[in-house]
Amino acid sequence: MRLISYKTMVIGMTFLSATAACNNNSELSDSNGQGDSAAADTTKLPPVETNPPNTDYKAALEGQTRAPGVKTNTALSIDVLNSTLKNPWAICPLPDGRFLITQKGGTLVLVSADGATVKNIAGLPKVTAEGQGGLLDVNIDPQFASNGMVYWSYSEETKDGTVTAIAKGKLSSDENSIENPVVIYRASPRFKGYLHYGSRIVFDKEGNLFVSIGERSTKETRVKAQDLDATLGKIVHITKDGKPVGKGPFASTSKAKPEIFAYGLRNPQGLAWNPTTGELWEAEFGPRGGDEINIIRSGKNYGWPVITYGLEYSGEKIGDAIQQKEGMEQPVYYWDPSISPSGIAFYNSDVIPEWKGNLFVGALSGTHIARLVIKDDKVVGEERLLKDEGQRFRALAPGQDGALYAVTDGGKLYKISKK
Repeated sequence: MRLISYKTMVIGMTFLSATAACNNNSELSDSNGQGDSAAADTTKLPPVETNPPNTDYKAALEGQTRAPGVKTNTALSIDVLNSTLKNPWAICPLPDGRFLITQKGGTLVLVSADGATVKNIAGLPKVTAEGQGGLLDVNIDPQFASNGMVYWSYSEETKDGTVTAIAKGKLSSDENSIENPVVIYRASPRFKGYLHYGSRIVFDKEGNLFVSIGERSTKETRVKAQDLDATLGKIVHITKDGKPVGKGPFASTSKAKPEIFAYGLRNPQGLAWNPTTGELWEAEFGPRGGDEINIIRSGKNYGWPVITYGLEYSGEKIGDAIQQKEGMEQPVYYWDPSISPSGIAFYNSDVIPEWKGNLFVGALSGTHIARLVIKDDKVVGEERLLKDEGQRFRALAPGQDGALYAVTDGGKLYKISKK
């Protein structure tokens, strides 16, 4: 069954005060083409977060949290293209406008551009769909149009526990199945638990893969995020065959996994290239507070679990309760309370000029899409979109048509476009 809900609006539900809601001059202008030159200053809008933080921790950098509020002026159409998906986890646009969408239970589906048809694709290996595990991310080879290769991540059960696995296979000519699926990479060590798999996949310009891997959540495993002999809590850089990309930052370090590119991460479920700077940006879940946006750079340590802006879910402090330490990177931005950031996407189209260069973040517990205005690698404005939908936004993808697409845990496929 196809359900379409047409709701045309100017998004402005983020602002809770009457003063903010009446302010129409809400675009930001900057020298990087990340706004309209005619836009007015919006720094007088209040931050979109109005709830008190969980901690009294102080930000290390100016503007690192609770940035000024902004408001999209462009009239938008919010369309639900499909509401029958089964716990979708990732969305990957195809060159012809259709989508590959993973469903956490283990099914990969091919969805038409208008959302009207959903076709199951057979041939994937069995997943362990317990806890936060299942069929997770999906991406296509940069040469997909000629080679038909598809890459995906999933949680795999072994006798020693579960593991984040990366696999590849070719989409058959009739698009009914994945041919010759093979696992190219497994994170280490394996662990008997079902949380924090991470596992977004992006390709670099050379056609190699960057993959985010979670630290599996427990106090026992989280310390592995700091260990270079394990790939939990890491960004790894691998070839299409799963081998370490040469000359990695730890390739010559004794006992270190040569595929490690960056470390000290918790549960990174967002990866995206910044089209303005060409750098890799990441979003990760904090515990109780301390969700982060980071710029991932070679060899850098992002601190978890040594430094954090969050607390244990019990309310207890984590470790020494410090937020800064020499040799550890500060997040570009963090949230407290948590919004539970999952998939992220940069908008790089001229269709909605005020969005160009902005970072969009799917929020699960926050039940909205966060729009972050970026200038000089800093967040200078934040907006909450689609808050009234009450959906857990799991993954985002920009379309070639200038629209932003999103899938939710509740099974919906959204199209957000210029009216």
